[in-house]
Amino acid sequence: MIKVKLRQAMQAFSGKTGEKVTYNEIAEKTGLSKSTLEAIGSRQDYNTTLATINSLCKFFECDVSDLLEYTKE
Repeated sequence: MIKVKLRQAMQAFSGKTGEKVTYNEIAEKTGLSKSTLEAIGSRQDYNTTLATINSLCKFFECDVSDLLEYTKE
């Protein structure tokens, strides 16, 4: 299973910038919907697109490996 580590990325971003980041802020700056972000953040089995992952990597200025994790089921 591939998991999107959105909450961890949000925490890392907050640690780096000193500011709490919200789903609303991410949605505004990436063009992704808040409901998509909430689903990614709360559902481990959420099936997202590479375009979404790309937008999140741009926002967080991180590598794909910082955002995705593969675990054997």
